[in-house]
Amino acid sequence: MQRQRLFGTNGVRGVYGKDLTNDLVIDLTYAIATYYGSGPIAVGYDGRRSSPAISRLVCSALNSAGLDVGDAGLVPTPCLQFAAKSGRYNGGIMITASHNPPEYNGIKPAAADGVEISREDELKVEEIYYERRFATTSGHGREFADENVIPSYAEKVLSLVDAEKIRSKRLTVAMDVGNGAQAVCAPMIAQRLGCKVIVVNGNIDSDFPSRGSEPTPDNLGVLSEVVRSGKADFGVAFDGDGDRSIFCDDSGTIYWGDVTGALLAKNLLAQKHHGAEIVCPVNTSIVLEKVAEQAGLNVVYTKVGSVEVSREMVERNAPLGLEENGGFMYGPINEVRDGAMTTALVLDMLAGARKTFSGLVEELPRTFKIKTKFSLGSRDAVSKVIKACIDHGSPKRIETMDGAKIWIDDETWLMVRPSGTEPLIRMYAESTDKLLLDSKVEEYSRIVKASI
Repeated sequence: MQRQRLFGTNGVRGVYGKDLTNDLVIDLTYAIATYYGSGPIAVGYDGRRSSPAISRLVCSALNSAGLDVGDAGLVPTPCLQFAAKSGRYNGGIMITASHNPPEYNGIKPAAADGVEISREDELKVEEIYYERRFATTSGHGREFADENVIPSYAEKVLSLVDAEKIRSKRLTVAMDVGNGAQAVCAPMIAQRLGCKVIVVNGNIDSDFPSRGSEPTPDNLGVLSEVVRSGKADFGVAFDGDGDRSIFCDDSGTIYWGDVTGALLAKNLLAQKHHGAEIVCPVNTSIVLEKVAEQAGLNVVYTKVGSVEVSREMVERNAPLGLEENGGFMYGPINEVRDGAMTTALVLDMLAGARKTFSGLVEELPRTFKIKTKFSLGSRDAVSKVIKACIDHGSPKRIETMDGAKIWIDDETWLMVRPSGTEPLIRMYAESTDKLLLDSKVEEYSRIVKASI
C-alpha cells in the first residue's frame, strides 16, 4: 500500500488540529531527530497563533530523543536557517506555514548546511516515521535560549553589501511586513543601513488581517500608495515567515519576483559574480533567460519549489537562485529564499546605480505575465487536468519536468502544475504578445475547468 507523502513543496504543512495534529508533530519530530542523529538543533517559529505551542512540542520531543535544542524564539525563516548553518548546530527546524492561510502551520527541517533537507532525505524521514524506527536514548537533551540568531544574521547581511555607500544615499524604503515574522528583522537592517523606513502592517498578528500572508500584485495597493505618497525609492512586501519578498518601484508599480530577480541577477553578474550560473524553476520568466543570454551565462532549470532550487545551487556552487513568487537566494549568505537579504541587495543595487528602480526595470526585456489558480475537489483530478492540457491543440513543444509547460511559440508559454501545499492547480503564462497571452489563458482555463 502506497504511503501518503508528508512533505509537500516546502516542509510538512496542514491545518493545525486537523491535518497537523499534536501526535503527528511529536512523531514527526522523533523521526527528524532520528534522521539528525545528534544535536544541537536550532528551533524557531513564525507569528502564527499555533506556532509557540508547536515549538514547545518540537523542543520537548527533540529533548526526549536526547538532542540539545537552541530555542531561537520568533524569527524569520532565513534567520533560523542561517543559524543552522553557523557551525553551532547540526540542523534546524522552523515552525511555519509560510504564506498559507492562518489556520495552517507546518514543520520545515534544515540540514547542517542551512538549506532545507533534500527530497531524498525527506523520504528517509518519512520512512522512519511510518516504520516508527525512532532512535532510543537513556539520556535527555537540554534546552537553551539562543538570543544571537537575529543579531548574527544581521551582521552577515551588512557584510555582504556596501553599507557605507548605501548610508550615504539616505534612501527611503516602504516595508509591508504583512503582520508577519519579518517585522522583527528587516526594518532594523534597513535602519542600520541609514534608510528612512516606512513600515506598513508592522504588528505581528496571526490572523494576517491586513492583506493575507502571501504578498501578490493584487493585494499590495496600500504599499504602492505609501511608496508614492512617501516618495520612497521603492517598496517591499514579505510573506508570513519572511523568506519571500515582492517589490514595487518608485512609481508604485509592483513586480513578480522573477522580474526583480532578473534585475538583481543582472547587477550581481556585472558587479560581483562574473560567469556564475543562475538556478531557477521552470515557471520562471523568459526575461531572466534574455538577461543571461546578454551576459553569455547559463540558466539551470529545476522543478518548482525552493528545495529543488536551493539543493541545485549547493550542488553546482551557484551563487544566485530565484523564484517567480518572490524567492531570491543569495549563496554567499545561504542558498535559501531570504527577504531581508534580498532587500539589502536591492539597496546595494540602487546605491550604485545612476537610475531609479523604475529606470532600471525599463532596461529589462518586456513581457506580459498571468498567474492564476483553480481549486480542486480532489487530488485525483490533477493527472486528468494535465493530460487534457497536453493533448490540446498543436503547440510548438511541451516540457514535462513539472506538470506541463506548453510552448505556443518561442516567446509564449503556459504552464499547469499542482500546488505542493494546497489543493490547487496553478497556471502560469507569459508572452511578448499580450493579445495572444490573454487568448491562450482563456483557452486553457476552459480546459482546466472542464477537467476538474
